[in-house]
Amino acid sequence: MRKIKHILFYLVAVGGLLLLTIYITQIGVQLEPKNAQNQLLLPDNNSFSGFIKIINDNLESPISHFLMQLIIIVFSTRIFGFIFKKLGQPSVVGEILAGIVLGPSLLGMAFPAYLNYIFPLKAMDELHLFSRLGIILFMFVVGMELNWDEVKKHARDAIVISHAGIVFPFALGVIGSLLFYTPLAPPTIAFLPFALFMGIAMSITAFPVLASILRERKMAKSPLGTLSITCAAIDDVTAWCLFAVVIAFATATSALSAIFIIGLAIAYVLFMFNVVKPLLAKYYQSAARYYRYGINPLTISLTVLLLSAFTTKLIGIHSLFGAFLAGVVMPSPTMFRNYVSERTEHLSVILLLPIFFVYSGLRTQVGLINTPSLWLMFGLILVIAISGKLIGSAFTARYLGQSWGNSFRIGVLMNTRGLMELVVINLGYEMGILGPEIFTMMVLMALVTTLMTGPLLNLVDRVAKKDVADPANIPDPEPVLPEFLAEKVEEVGIS
Repeated sequence: MRKIKHILFYLVAVGGLLLLTIYITQIGVQLEPKNAQNQLLLPDNNSFSGFIKIINDNLESPISHFLMQLIIIVFSTRIFGFIFKKLGQPSVVGEILAGIVLGPSLLGMAFPAYLNYIFPLKAMDELHLFSRLGIILFMFVVGMELNWDEVKKHARDAIVISHAGIVFPFALGVIGSLLFYTPLAPPTIAFLPFALFMGIAMSITAFPVLASILRERKMAKSPLGTLSITCAAIDDVTAWCLFAVVIAFATATSALSAIFIIGLAIAYVLFMFNVVKPLLAKYYQSAARYYRYGINPLTISLTVLLLSAFTTKLIGIHSLFGAFLAGVVMPSPTMFRNYVSERTEHLSVILLLPIFFVYSGLRTQVGLINTPSLWLMFGLILVIAISGKLIGSAFTARYLGQSWGNSFRIGVLMNTRGLMELVVINLGYEMGILGPEIFTMMVLMALVTTLMTGPLLNLVDRVAKKDVADPANIPDPEPVLPEFLAEKVEEVGIS
Protein backbone atom coordinates (compact mmCIF):
# COMPACT_ATOMS: atom_id res chain seq x y z
CA MET A 1 0.00 0.00 0.00
CA ARG A 2 2.84 2.38 0.92
CA LYS A 3 4.59 1.64 -2.37
CA ILE A 4 1.41 2.52 -4.33
CA LYS A 5 1.13 5.83 -2.43
CA HIS A 6 4.70 6.71 -3.39
CA ILE A 7 4.01 5.94 -7.06
CA LEU A 8 0.80 7.99 -7.07
CA PHE A 9 2.56 10.95 -5.44
CA TYR A 10 5.39 10.77 -7.97
CA LEU A 11 2.96 10.67 -10.92
CA VAL A 12 0.81 13.51 -9.63
CA ALA A 13 3.59 15.80 -8.36
CA VAL A 14 6.34 15.23 -10.91
CA GLY A 15 4.07 14.48 -13.87
CA GLY A 16 1.77 17.40 -13.09
CA LEU A 17 4.66 19.87 -12.78
CA LEU A 18 6.18 18.58 -16.01
CA LEU A 19 2.93 19.09 -17.89
CA LEU A 20 2.56 22.55 -16.35
CA THR A 21 6.10 23.46 -17.51
CA ILE A 22 5.33 22.34 -21.08
CA TYR A 23 2.12 24.38 -21.07
CA ILE A 24 3.92 27.52 -19.77
CA THR A 25 6.62 27.25 -22.45
CA GLN A 26 3.96 27.04 -25.16
CA ILE A 27 2.41 30.25 -23.86
CA GLY A 28 5.86 31.87 -23.65
CA VAL A 29 6.55 31.08 -27.34
CA GLN A 30 3.65 33.34 -28.29
CA LEU A 31 5.46 36.24 -26.58
CA GLU A 32 8.58 35.99 -28.77
CA PRO A 33 9.24 38.79 -31.31
CA LYS A 34 9.04 37.76 -34.96
CA ASN A 35 12.82 38.03 -35.54
CA ALA A 36 13.75 35.90 -32.51
CA GLN A 37 15.84 32.79 -33.24
CA ASN A 38 15.98 29.59 -31.26
CA GLN A 39 19.66 28.73 -30.87
CA LEU A 40 18.82 25.08 -30.40
CA LEU A 41 17.28 24.91 -33.88
CA LEU A 42 20.10 26.59 -35.84
CA PRO A 43 21.45 24.31 -38.61
CA ASP A 44 25.08 24.41 -37.44
CA ASN A 45 24.19 23.25 -33.98
CA ASN A 46 22.09 20.41 -35.30
CA SER A 47 25.12 18.92 -37.01
CA PHE A 48 27.87 16.84 -35.43
CA SER A 49 30.38 19.62 -36.15
CA GLY A 50 28.28 21.97 -34.04
CA PHE A 51 28.43 19.51 -31.16
CA ILE A 52 32.23 19.26 -31.52
CA LYS A 53 32.45 23.07 -31.50
CA ILE A 54 30.55 23.18 -28.21
CA ILE A 55 32.97 20.61 -26.72
CA ASN A 56 36.00 22.62 -27.92
CA ASP A 57 34.58 25.86 -26.53
CA ASN A 58 33.98 24.21 -23.17
CA LEU A 59 37.49 22.74 -23.21
CA GLU A 60 39.04 26.15 -23.83
CA SER A 61 37.31 27.76 -20.87
CA PRO A 62 39.72 28.73 -18.04
CA ILE A 63 38.17 26.38 -15.45
CA SER A 64 38.24 23.40 -17.83
CA HIS A 65 41.87 24.06 -18.71
CA PHE A 66 42.83 24.39 -15.04
CA LEU A 67 41.00 21.17 -14.12
CA MET A 68 42.82 19.38 -16.95
CA GLN A 69 46.14 20.66 -15.59
CA LEU A 70 45.23 19.45 -12.09
CA ILE A 71 44.36 15.96 -13.37
CA ILE A 72 47.71 15.67 -15.16
CA ILE A 73 49.66 17.12 -12.21
CA VAL A 74 48.08 15.02 -9.45
CA PHE A 75 48.12 11.78 -11.48
CA SER A 76 51.74 12.11 -12.64
CA THR A 77 53.19 13.15 -9.26
CA ARG A 78 51.39 10.35 -7.43
CA ILE A 79 52.56 7.77 -9.97
CA PHE A 80 56.19 8.95 -9.83
CA GLY A 81 56.06 9.18 -6.04
CA PHE A 82 54.67 5.63 -5.78
CA ILE A 83 57.35 4.22 -8.11
CA PHE A 84 60.22 5.86 -6.24
CA LYS A 85 58.83 4.78 -2.87
CA LYS A 86 58.78 1.19 -4.15
CA LEU A 87 62.42 1.69 -5.16
CA GLY A 88 63.28 2.61 -1.57
CA GLN A 89 63.45 6.35 -2.18
CA PRO A 90 61.41 9.13 -0.53
CA SER A 91 58.27 9.78 -2.58
CA VAL A 92 59.22 13.46 -2.79
CA VAL A 93 62.09 12.50 -5.13
CA GLY A 94 59.62 11.05 -7.61
CA GLU A 95 57.31 14.05 -7.26
CA ILE A 96 60.15 16.51 -7.95
CA LEU A 97 61.22 14.40 -10.94
CA ALA A 98 57.62 14.34 -12.23
CA GLY A 99 57.64 18.13 -12.28
CA ILE A 100 60.87 18.16 -14.28
CA VAL A 101 59.52 15.53 -16.71
CA LEU A 102 56.34 17.54 -17.36
CA GLY A 103 58.33 20.74 -17.93
CA PRO A 104 60.54 21.98 -20.77
CA SER A 105 63.44 19.71 -19.79
CA LEU A 106 61.84 16.53 -21.18
CA LEU A 107 58.27 16.44 -22.51
CA GLY A 108 58.35 20.13 -23.38
CA MET A 109 61.56 19.64 -25.34
CA ALA A 110 60.25 16.56 -27.18
CA PHE A 111 56.72 17.91 -27.74
CA PRO A 112 56.67 21.73 -27.68
CA ALA A 113 53.02 21.79 -28.78
CA TYR A 114 52.07 19.84 -25.64
CA LEU A 115 53.79 22.39 -23.40
CA ASN A 116 52.25 25.37 -25.19
CA TYR A 117 48.76 23.88 -24.93
CA ILE A 118 48.75 22.26 -21.45
CA PHE A 119 50.99 24.74 -19.62
CA PRO A 120 51.00 27.99 -21.61
CA LEU A 121 52.66 31.08 -20.18
CA LYS A 122 49.29 32.69 -19.48
CA ALA A 123 48.47 29.83 -17.06
CA MET A 124 51.61 30.28 -14.94
CA ASP A 125 50.08 32.95 -12.70
CA GLU A 126 47.29 30.62 -11.55
CA LEU A 127 49.72 27.77 -10.93
CA HIS A 128 51.98 30.13 -9.01
CA LEU A 129 49.21 31.26 -6.65
CA PHE A 130 48.02 27.72 -5.90
CA SER A 131 51.58 26.45 -5.45
CA ARG A 132 52.29 29.31 -3.02
CA LEU A 133 49.18 28.42 -1.00
CA GLY A 134 50.36 24.79 -0.86
CA ILE A 135 53.78 25.83 0.44
CA ILE A 136 52.21 28.12 3.06
CA LEU A 137 50.16 25.21 4.41
CA PHE A 138 53.19 22.92 4.21
CA MET A 139 55.41 25.30 6.19
CA PHE A 140 52.65 25.60 8.80
CA VAL A 141 52.64 21.81 9.21
CA VAL A 142 56.47 21.71 9.37
CA GLY A 143 56.36 24.24 12.19
CA MET A 144 53.82 22.14 14.09
CA GLU A 145 55.91 18.98 13.67
CA LEU A 146 58.76 20.49 15.69
CA ASN A 147 58.77 18.76 19.08
CA TRP A 148 60.23 21.31 21.49
CA ASP A 149 60.39 18.79 24.34
CA GLU A 150 62.72 16.60 22.25
CA VAL A 151 64.67 19.65 21.13
CA LYS A 152 65.28 20.66 24.76
CA LYS A 153 66.18 17.09 25.73
CA HIS A 154 68.91 16.76 23.09
CA ALA A 155 69.64 20.45 22.66
CA ARG A 156 73.30 20.46 23.75
CA ASP A 157 74.64 18.02 21.14
CA ALA A 158 71.98 18.80 18.54
CA ILE A 159 72.68 22.54 18.51
CA VAL A 160 76.41 21.99 18.03
CA ILE A 161 75.92 19.39 15.24
CA SER A 162 73.16 21.39 13.55
CA HIS A 163 75.00 24.71 13.62
CA ALA A 164 78.20 23.05 12.42
CA GLY A 165 76.09 21.59 9.61
CA ILE A 166 75.04 25.14 8.77
CA VAL A 167 78.33 27.01 9.24
CA PHE A 168 80.45 24.71 7.05
CA PRO A 169 78.18 24.63 3.97
CA PHE A 170 77.27 28.30 4.48
CA ALA A 171 80.94 29.32 4.40
CA LEU A 172 81.62 27.10 1.37
CA GLY A 173 78.56 28.54 -0.39
CA VAL A 174 79.73 32.10 0.19
CA ILE A 175 83.26 31.24 -0.99
CA GLY A 176 81.85 29.47 -4.06
CA SER A 177 79.85 32.61 -4.87
CA LEU A 178 83.10 34.22 -5.96
CA LEU A 179 83.13 31.73 -8.86
CA PHE A 180 79.38 31.66 -9.53
CA TYR A 181 78.54 35.36 -9.30
CA THR A 182 79.94 36.69 -12.60
CA PRO A 183 78.79 33.91 -14.98
CA LEU A 184 75.51 32.89 -13.26
CA ALA A 185 74.05 35.70 -11.12
CA PRO A 186 71.42 38.02 -12.68
CA PRO A 187 72.99 41.34 -13.71
CA THR A 188 70.72 43.34 -11.38
CA ILE A 189 71.57 41.50 -8.14
CA ALA A 190 74.37 42.67 -5.83
CA PHE A 191 77.05 40.25 -4.62
CA LEU A 192 76.09 40.33 -0.91
CA PRO A 193 72.51 39.00 -1.21
CA PHE A 194 73.66 36.49 -3.85
CA ALA A 195 76.48 35.17 -1.65
CA LEU A 196 74.30 35.05 1.49
CA PHE A 197 71.58 33.24 -0.42
CA MET A 198 74.03 30.65 -1.80
CA GLY A 199 75.23 30.05 1.76
CA ILE A 200 71.68 29.49 3.02
CA ALA A 201 70.77 27.26 0.04
CA MET A 202 73.75 25.01 0.78
CA SER A 203 72.76 24.78 4.48
CA ILE A 204 69.18 23.51 4.19
CA THR A 205 68.10 20.14 5.63
CA ALA A 206 64.70 18.69 4.73
CA PHE A 207 63.21 18.04 8.17
CA PRO A 208 59.97 16.38 6.91
CA VAL A 209 61.78 14.08 4.44
CA LEU A 210 64.36 13.14 7.07
CA ALA A 211 61.60 12.25 9.53
CA SER A 212 59.89 10.14 6.86
CA ILE A 213 63.13 8.25 6.08
CA LEU A 214 63.68 7.51 9.78
CA ARG A 215 60.11 6.23 10.16
CA GLU A 216 60.45 3.96 7.15
CA ARG A 217 63.72 2.55 8.53
CA LYS A 218 62.22 2.16 12.03
CA MET A 219 64.89 4.50 13.43
CA ALA A 220 62.60 7.33 14.55
CA LYS A 221 62.44 6.25 18.22
CA SER A 222 66.11 5.34 18.60
CA PRO A 223 68.47 7.84 20.24
CA LEU A 224 70.25 8.22 16.91
CA GLY A 225 66.96 8.97 15.13
CA THR A 226 65.84 11.37 17.83
CA LEU A 227 69.17 13.20 17.72
CA SER A 228 69.00 13.44 13.91
CA ILE A 229 65.42 14.76 13.93
CA THR A 230 66.36 17.30 16.61
CA CYS A 231 69.38 18.43 14.57
CA ALA A 232 67.18 18.84 11.49
CA ALA A 233 64.56 20.76 13.50
CA ILE A 234 67.16 23.18 14.86
CA ASP A 235 68.64 23.43 11.38
CA ASP A 236 65.26 24.44 9.94
CA VAL A 237 64.62 27.06 12.61
CA THR A 238 68.11 28.53 12.28
CA ALA A 239 68.12 28.44 8.47
CA TRP A 240 64.76 30.17 8.19
CA CYS A 241 65.83 32.87 10.63
CA LEU A 242 68.99 33.43 8.57
CA PHE A 243 66.94 33.36 5.40
CA ALA A 244 64.73 36.11 6.81
CA VAL A 245 67.89 38.21 7.23
CA VAL A 246 68.93 37.44 3.64
CA ILE A 247 65.49 38.49 2.37
CA ALA A 248 65.74 41.71 4.38
CA PHE A 249 69.06 42.57 2.70
CA ALA A 250 67.78 41.53 -0.73
CA THR A 251 64.57 43.59 -0.59
CA ALA A 252 65.77 46.60 1.42
CA THR A 253 66.72 49.81 -0.37
CA SER A 254 69.46 50.63 2.13
CA ALA A 255 71.36 49.17 5.07
CA LEU A 256 69.17 51.16 7.47
CA SER A 257 65.94 49.78 6.00
CA ALA A 258 67.39 46.23 6.23
CA ILE A 259 68.14 46.77 9.93
CA PHE A 260 64.60 48.13 10.39
CA ILE A 261 63.10 45.02 8.71
CA ILE A 262 65.19 42.69 10.90
CA GLY A 263 64.15 44.66 14.01
CA LEU A 264 60.47 44.34 13.10
CA ALA A 265 60.94 40.62 12.45
CA ILE A 266 62.52 40.08 15.88
CA ALA A 267 59.71 42.07 17.54
CA TYR A 268 57.12 39.99 15.69
CA VAL A 269 58.75 36.70 16.76
CA LEU A 270 58.74 37.86 20.40
CA PHE A 271 55.09 38.88 20.06
CA MET A 272 54.12 35.46 18.67
CA PHE A 273 55.90 33.56 21.45
CA ASN A 274 54.98 35.80 24.39
CA VAL A 275 51.44 36.87 23.45
CA VAL A 276 49.90 34.67 20.77
CA LYS A 277 51.22 31.32 22.00
CA PRO A 278 49.92 31.69 25.62
CA LEU A 279 46.52 32.90 24.36
CA LEU A 280 46.22 29.94 21.98
CA ALA A 281 47.24 27.52 24.74
CA LYS A 282 44.50 28.84 27.08
CA TYR A 283 41.86 28.78 24.35
CA TYR A 284 42.59 25.24 23.18
CA GLN A 285 42.77 23.94 26.73
CA SER A 286 39.23 25.16 27.34
CA ALA A 287 38.12 23.93 23.92
CA ALA A 288 39.36 20.41 24.64
CA ARG A 289 37.81 20.42 28.11
CA TYR A 290 34.30 21.59 27.17
CA TYR A 291 33.51 20.54 23.61
CA ARG A 292 36.68 18.91 22.30
CA TYR A 293 38.20 19.93 19.02
CA GLY A 294 35.81 21.10 16.36
CA ILE A 295 35.48 23.59 13.58
CA ASN A 296 36.18 26.65 15.74
CA PRO A 297 39.69 25.70 16.93
CA LEU A 298 40.60 24.69 13.38
CA THR A 299 39.24 27.99 12.05
CA ILE A 300 41.26 29.96 14.60
CA SER A 301 44.41 27.98 13.75
CA LEU A 302 44.05 28.74 10.05
CA THR A 303 43.25 32.38 10.83
CA VAL A 304 46.45 32.68 12.88
CA LEU A 305 48.32 31.05 9.99
CA LEU A 306 46.97 33.49 7.41
CA LEU A 307 47.45 36.55 9.63
CA SER A 308 51.01 35.51 10.44
CA ALA A 309 51.85 34.91 6.76
CA PHE A 310 50.27 38.25 5.85
CA THR A 311 52.13 40.13 8.60
CA THR A 312 55.58 38.79 7.68
CA LYS A 313 54.88 39.57 4.05
CA LEU A 314 54.12 43.17 5.03
CA ILE A 315 57.25 43.37 7.16
CA GLY A 316 59.34 42.24 4.21
CA ILE A 317 60.62 38.78 5.26
CA HIS A 318 58.21 36.63 3.20
CA SER A 319 54.92 34.94 4.03
CA LEU A 320 56.49 31.46 4.37
CA PHE A 321 58.42 32.56 7.46
CA GLY A 322 55.12 33.68 9.02
CA ALA A 323 53.47 30.37 8.16
CA PHE A 324 56.36 28.44 9.72
CA LEU A 325 56.24 30.63 12.84
CA ALA A 326 52.47 30.13 13.17
CA GLY A 327 53.02 26.35 13.23
CA VAL A 328 55.76 26.67 15.84
CA VAL A 329 53.56 28.63 18.29
CA MET A 330 50.61 26.23 18.08
CA PRO A 331 49.75 24.61 21.45
CA SER A 332 51.99 21.67 22.28
CA PRO A 333 49.60 18.74 23.06
CA THR A 334 50.32 16.04 20.49
CA MET A 335 46.65 15.18 20.04
CA PHE A 336 45.80 18.77 19.11
CA ARG A 337 48.71 19.19 16.71
CA ASN A 338 47.77 15.93 15.00
CA TYR A 339 44.18 17.13 14.74
CA VAL A 340 45.15 20.36 12.98
CA SER A 341 48.00 18.99 10.86
CA GLU A 342 45.96 16.07 9.49
CA ARG A 343 43.28 18.45 8.25
CA THR A 344 45.72 20.80 6.56
CA GLU A 345 48.46 18.41 5.46
CA HIS A 346 46.23 16.19 3.33
CA LEU A 347 45.00 19.08 1.19
CA SER A 348 48.54 20.40 0.84
CA VAL A 349 50.27 17.08 0.07
CA ILE A 350 47.64 15.59 -2.24
CA LEU A 351 46.60 18.62 -4.28
CA LEU A 352 48.59 21.81 -3.71
CA LEU A 353 52.17 20.57 -3.31
CA PRO A 354 52.05 18.64 -6.61
CA ILE A 355 51.22 21.98 -8.27
CA PHE A 356 54.37 23.40 -6.65
CA PHE A 357 56.49 20.51 -7.95
CA VAL A 358 55.23 20.96 -11.50
CA TYR A 359 55.51 24.74 -11.28
CA SER A 360 59.15 24.30 -10.24
CA GLY A 361 59.64 21.78 -13.05
CA LEU A 362 58.26 24.25 -15.59
CA ARG A 363 60.96 26.70 -14.46
CA THR A 364 63.72 24.07 -14.63
CA GLN A 365 65.43 23.93 -18.02
CA VAL A 366 68.15 21.30 -18.02
CA GLY A 367 68.88 22.24 -21.63
CA LEU A 368 70.35 25.54 -20.39
CA ILE A 369 73.30 23.62 -18.92
CA ASN A 370 74.71 23.02 -22.38
CA THR A 371 78.44 23.64 -22.06
CA PRO A 372 81.25 21.79 -20.25
CA SER A 373 81.92 24.86 -18.09
CA LEU A 374 78.31 24.96 -16.89
CA TRP A 375 78.35 21.23 -16.08
CA LEU A 376 81.63 21.79 -14.23
CA MET A 377 79.97 24.52 -12.16
CA PHE A 378 77.07 22.18 -11.39
CA GLY A 379 79.57 19.56 -10.25
CA LEU A 380 81.22 22.16 -8.03
CA ILE A 381 77.84 23.11 -6.51
CA LEU A 382 77.21 19.43 -5.79
CA VAL A 383 80.63 19.00 -4.16
CA ILE A 384 80.16 22.11 -2.00
CA ALA A 385 76.68 21.05 -0.92
CA ILE A 386 77.63 17.47 -0.03
CA SER A 387 81.01 18.12 1.55
CA GLY A 388 79.84 21.06 3.63
CA LYS A 389 76.70 19.42 4.97
CA LEU A 390 77.63 15.75 5.19
CA ILE A 391 81.26 16.05 6.25
CA GLY A 392 80.67 19.05 8.52
CA SER A 393 77.86 17.31 10.43
CA ALA A 394 79.61 13.92 10.52
CA PHE A 395 82.92 15.16 11.91
CA THR A 396 81.17 17.33 14.47
CA ALA A 397 79.10 14.34 15.65
CA ARG A 398 82.28 12.28 15.90
CA TYR A 399 83.97 15.05 17.91
CA LEU A 400 81.03 14.95 20.36
CA GLY A 401 81.52 11.24 21.00
CA GLN A 402 79.36 9.45 18.42
CA SER A 403 80.78 6.35 16.75
CA TRP A 404 82.10 6.72 13.21
CA GLY A 405 79.13 4.78 11.86
CA ASN A 406 76.54 6.91 13.62
CA SER A 407 78.46 10.10 12.81
CA PHE A 408 78.27 9.38 9.10
CA ARG A 409 74.60 8.34 9.41
CA ILE A 410 73.88 11.75 10.95
CA GLY A 411 75.88 13.45 8.19
CA VAL A 412 74.01 11.57 5.46
CA LEU A 413 70.64 12.41 6.99
CA MET A 414 71.53 16.08 7.41
CA ASN A 415 72.56 16.17 3.74
CA THR A 416 68.95 15.38 2.74
CA ARG A 417 67.48 18.51 1.17
CA GLY A 418 64.25 17.48 -0.53
CA LEU A 419 61.29 19.83 -0.64
CA MET A 420 62.74 22.42 1.77
CA GLU A 421 65.57 23.17 -0.65
CA LEU A 422 63.09 23.47 -3.49
CA VAL A 423 61.08 26.02 -1.49
CA VAL A 424 64.16 28.15 -0.79
CA ILE A 425 65.53 28.18 -4.33
CA ASN A 426 62.10 29.00 -5.77
CA LEU A 427 61.98 32.03 -3.49
CA GLY A 428 65.45 33.00 -4.66
CA TYR A 429 64.33 32.72 -8.28
CA GLU A 430 61.19 34.80 -7.67
CA MET A 431 63.20 37.51 -5.91
CA GLY A 432 65.66 37.73 -8.80
CA ILE A 433 68.61 36.42 -6.77
CA LEU A 434 69.00 33.34 -8.98
CA GLY A 435 69.07 33.21 -12.76
CA PRO A 436 67.56 30.33 -14.77
CA GLU A 437 70.86 28.44 -15.18
CA ILE A 438 71.85 28.35 -11.52
CA PHE A 439 68.20 27.76 -10.53
CA THR A 440 68.26 24.59 -12.65
CA MET A 441 71.57 23.54 -11.09
CA MET A 442 70.17 24.00 -7.57
CA VAL A 443 67.05 21.97 -8.41
CA LEU A 444 69.23 19.14 -9.68
CA MET A 445 71.40 19.43 -6.55
CA ALA A 446 68.31 19.09 -4.33
CA LEU A 447 67.25 16.03 -6.32
CA VAL A 448 70.68 14.35 -6.18
CA THR A 449 71.32 14.97 -2.47
CA THR A 450 67.89 13.57 -1.57
CA LEU A 451 68.26 10.63 -3.97
CA MET A 452 71.60 9.60 -2.46
CA THR A 453 70.36 9.44 1.16
CA GLY A 454 69.00 5.88 1.05
CA PRO A 455 71.94 4.28 -0.80
CA LEU A 456 74.48 6.08 1.41
CA LEU A 457 72.71 4.92 4.58
CA ASN A 458 72.78 1.35 3.25
CA LEU A 459 76.49 1.72 2.49
CA VAL A 460 77.24 3.01 5.99
CA ASP A 461 75.24 0.12 7.48
CA ARG A 462 77.31 -2.37 5.52
CA VAL A 463 80.68 -0.77 6.29
CA ALA A 464 79.95 0.04 9.95
CA LYS A 465 77.85 -2.88 11.18
CA LYS A 466 75.13 -1.93 13.62
CA ASP A 467 76.15 -2.88 17.14
CA VAL A 468 73.18 -3.62 19.39
CA ALA A 469 75.29 -2.72 22.41
CA ASP A 470 75.84 0.75 21.02
CA PRO A 471 73.50 3.04 23.01
CA ALA A 472 72.83 5.07 19.87
CA ASN A 473 71.07 2.06 18.33
CA ILE A 474 68.97 0.97 21.28
CA PRO A 475 65.42 2.23 20.79
CA ASP A 476 63.65 4.05 23.56
CA PRO A 477 61.30 1.81 25.58
CA GLU A 478 57.72 1.74 24.36
CA PRO A 479 55.25 3.60 26.61
CA VAL A 480 53.28 1.45 29.02
CA LEU A 481 50.05 3.23 28.14
CA PRO A 482 48.48 2.88 24.69
CA GLU A 483 49.31 5.81 22.44
CA PHE A 484 45.87 7.43 22.55
CA LEU A 485 45.81 7.27 26.36
CA ALA A 486 49.33 8.65 26.62
CA GLU A 487 48.35 11.58 24.39
CA LYS A 488 45.24 12.22 26.51
CA VAL A 489 47.29 12.19 29.70
CA GLU A 490 49.78 14.61 28.14
CA GLU A 491 46.94 16.87 26.96
CA VAL A 492 45.23 17.26 30.35
CA GLY A 493 48.58 17.65 32.12
CA ILE A 494 48.51 14.57 34.40
CA SER A 495 52.02 13.59 35.52
